[in-house]
Amino acid sequence: MKLGKNQNQNFSWTPYLFILPAVIFLGLTSFLPIFQAIYLSFTDYDFIGNPSFIGWQNYDKLWRDRVFWQTLGNTLTYLIFAVPSLVIFSLALAILVNQKIRTIKFFRAIYYFPVVVSVVVAGIAWKWVYAQNGILNYFLSIVSSQNITIPWLTDPRTAIFAVISVVIWRGVGYYMVIYLAGLQSIPQDLYEAAAIDGSDGWQKHFDITIPLMRPYIILVSVISSISAMKIFEEVYIMSQGGPANATKTIVYHLYDKGFTSLEMGYASAIGVFLFSVIFIISIATFKFASPVAIR
Repeated sequence: MKLGKNQNQNFSWTPYLFILPAVIFLGLTSFLPIFQAIYLSFTDYDFIGNPSFIGWQNYDKLWRDRVFWQTLGNTLTYLIFAVPSLVIFSLALAILVNQKIRTIKFFRAIYYFPVVVSVVVAGIAWKWVYAQNGILNYFLSIVSSQNITIPWLTDPRTAIFAVISVVIWRGVGYYMVIYLAGLQSIPQDLYEAAAIDGSDGWQKHFDITIPLMRPYIILVSVISSISAMKIFEEVYIMSQGGPANATKTIVYHLYDKGFTSLEMGYASAIGVFLFSVIFIISIATFKFASPVAIR
């Protein structure tokens, strides 16, 4: 009983007062909009009049929306192709720039440079590169000695992969830094012991680096998966969702319905669906990956 009494006497509200401003800010900017979006998803709202309750009609419309399912397929394409590339290329690049050479800081800065470039600037620049008379087709024409004019952003078969390439180019440096922090925490003694056992070159990375970097690989997989589900800026700047909705994502479809067609209730239903998918993916990833990371 004395222990419980002492615990009550030692209780302090000071830590809670320190986090109170952050909780209030997070509530106003994150939790409140979530509940508002859930409410609006059951209404007919166009920014002009008051929201009118219509029940599950927006979700029924979502189920029958052909464009929505096309954008869902496009989003999954981004997820399938972009995430593994970011996980693998970023790790390989981090291993390369983790070498102890004189100019390594310069190379780290070069590889990280796309991260600090504005997405607007990067999108416009790559749009010029992908133009039919752009640098990429010009370079291919020189290499092949033929006049090549590939419609990178105007052909549904190539447009989505052109955008994915830009997403990878912008993200690989960011995830490289995360991996680099993990690599520098690995003791060099392990590599020296592995070299004595005959594990050298790239083989030491399969024996030591990858197993010890597993928590970082899981972290990068989760972050890049969430980012892939929310791709918008690159698509908006480079292709505006075209051609024929070939590059249109769920977030772009949400933006189009909410701020172009003024169907805010339907856009909220799309947002709730996207939030649910990301929430499920995050919970499942942490649930099944955490024991693996601990081991």
